[in-house]
Parts: sequence; structure tokens; C-alpha cells
Amino acid sequence: MGARPSLTFFSSGTYNPTDSRPQHTDSTDKMAEFTHFNESGRARMVDISAKDSTERLATAQAKVFLRPDTLEKIQRGKIAKGDVLSVAQVAGVMGAKKTPDLIPMCHPILLTSVDIAFKEEPHPDSQGRCSITITATAKTTGPTGVEMEAMTAASVSALTIYDMCKAVDREMSFSEVCLLTKSGGKSGTYIRKS
Repeated sequence: MGARPSLTFFSSGTYNPTDSRPQHTDSTDKMAEFTHFNESGRARMVDISAKDSTERLATAQAKVFLRPDTLEKIQRGKIAKGDVLSVAQVAGVMGAKKTPDLIPMCHPILLTSVDIAFKEEPHPDSQGRCSITITATAKTTGPTGVEMEAMTAASVSALTIYDMCKAVDREMSFSEVCLLTKSGGKSGTYIRKS
């Protein structure tokens, strides 16, 4: 049997996955700041069993940039794959529910609500692109937050819009994926500054 693979974190920011030698760095003290690492610097899922259950809410966004004619096709139902925003809405909900399968250290949690909303901007920007802003809100009552579920929902919705429209506009892009607000838990409320 070969050596077990391990991750070593270097204070210099370098990582060599083929180097199996033990690494000694001054980053051990810094690891105490991150709850997803144990004393030896290995990744772990945090134990949340002692945390209080509170109502938790998070809202995230993603923005899809596309050509004006692509947005018009979406609005008029002229995309061959179907109703783009309806499918993207369902995909976002499914993405939120699959977050712990995609993000390694996320706990599987009971989502009590996921809502996806779209805001279309039909006026082209300076680069000639229109946009669709996706807002995803996730809610639960439990010992850990739903920020990653909201961000995953927004991202999966954006990817779905791309997938459904790529035959007519391969230059689409999405960005500005971010957490807008969160509430609940020990850290309280967060509101993103504009």
C-alpha cells in the first residue's frame, strides 16, 4: 500500500501535491483561526452538535450577462430548450438541496424554504450586454447557517441559464456571485455593503 495522501498548508502559499514528506511550517498557530482544520492542519467537518438552533436566513446573488437578442428570446419563449427562467428557478432550488454533496465541509441541513427570483435588465451596458440578476434566499432553523445553500442556488440558476441558451449565445458569462445578507446564529446579521 502507498502512503496516504495528505494536504499540507504552507505559509508561503505554495503547495506540492506530489511531495509526501512531512512539512514543517509556522502556519499551525494560524490554523486555529479556521474551524474547518484540526490541530494538525487537516480538513474536517466542524462539530455543530453543541450550537443553538436558531432561525437562519441567507440571500445571495449571481448576475448573468448576455446579448440583447438572447434576453429577448428568453422573454418571448423562443429558446429551443424551453422556459429558461422556470427551469433555472427549479435548478436553483435543487442546487440548494444538493449543497452538502458539492461543497465538502457543508453540513446536510433541513432547508425550510428556498426562493429564486430574477430581475431582467433589458438596457445594454457599456459592453452591449443585458443582464439577469438572480437572487436566491434560503432558510432553515438549526445550528448552522444557509449561506452556502443560497450561493449554490444562485450559481446553479446561472449555470442553467447558460446551458439553456448556449446554442444561441456562447459569449454569455456570469459573475458577481456574492452573499447579500445573512441572519441568525452567533455571528448575527450581515448585510453586504454596496
